[in-house]
Amino acid sequence: MNLKTRSDDLELLLAVLEFGGFSAAADALNIQVARISRSVTKIEKNLGATILIRTTRRVMLTDEGKKFVDEVNIGLQHIHNAEAEITVKTKIPQGKLRIDAVSPFIFHQIAPHINAFKKVYPSIEIELNSNEGIADLIEKRTDVAIRIGKLDDSTLHAKALGKSSLFIVASPQYIAQNGLPKKPTDLKNHTLIGFSNIKTLNKWPIRELDTITPTITASNGETIRQLALSGGGITCLSGFMVNHDIESGKLIPLIDSYRIEGTDRELVNAVFYKSSAAYERVKAFIDFIKPKLTL
Repeated sequence: MNLKTRSDDLELLLAVLEFGGFSAAADALNIQVARISRSVTKIEKNLGATILIRTTRRVMLTDEGKKFVDEVNIGLQHIHNAEAEITVKTKIPQGKLRIDAVSPFIFHQIAPHINAFKKVYPSIEIELNSNEGIADLIEKRTDVAIRIGKLDDSTLHAKALGKSSLFIVASPQYIAQNGLPKKPTDLKNHTLIGFSNIKTLNKWPIRELDTITPTITASNGETIRQLALSGGGITCLSGFMVNHDIESGKLIPLIDSYRIEGTDRELVNAVFYKSSAAYERVKAFIDFIKPKLTL
């Protein structure tokens, strides 16, 4: 079988769609935009069809592109499953795996899948640790950490897990009692819930308003979520925490037309030392958890 496209080119095409553009994908993967552009152009040339429509603000799939990408996703998943099956049979990772992340990410994205992970890798012993700040992997004896936002430590190897949009939200109860803010300046007349320990998290991604002044603060994102759910006020939280709340109507997104997307705070990465003795366990965990994340 002689394929017209290479799997690495296909993965770069999928990255463009996942991160919403060439530049965003290049930043997340830490490679040059030109490399991604060459791969996408090569795919289109080999297929003799236009896959992406490029505009100054975003990229969109053509009808042919959507059909192609749907089939590619299915094919790559088959390859991943085959590789995972062979890996499990030939070299089963074992030993302790220490995972660090902020509490809400562990609660919403990791803990629900640990039982399934243990069924696939019964010889890996899991230790979950939560830090609301950035933990030093060596000091905390951590094998892999999930980091939200821009990465600063260049000594660590990073694996992009995706992007989690930020939402300004409040409960229906709060809105019924206090009214619906229609523009950013209206927020000054409302109860705002923010972070007490990391002040940069009180910079909300909305136009016409920079840093908010919260009247209620907490050090933990899950605590802030619970305050919002109980009608305590308006807050800004990541989609990985509130997507289900929004879908179920427990929280309502506010002033969406003013929301700025594509900020560094949306980035979600797994970081680790590639030379670590735990690398095979880390790789097994990342490969398992990434497709299950609902960012």
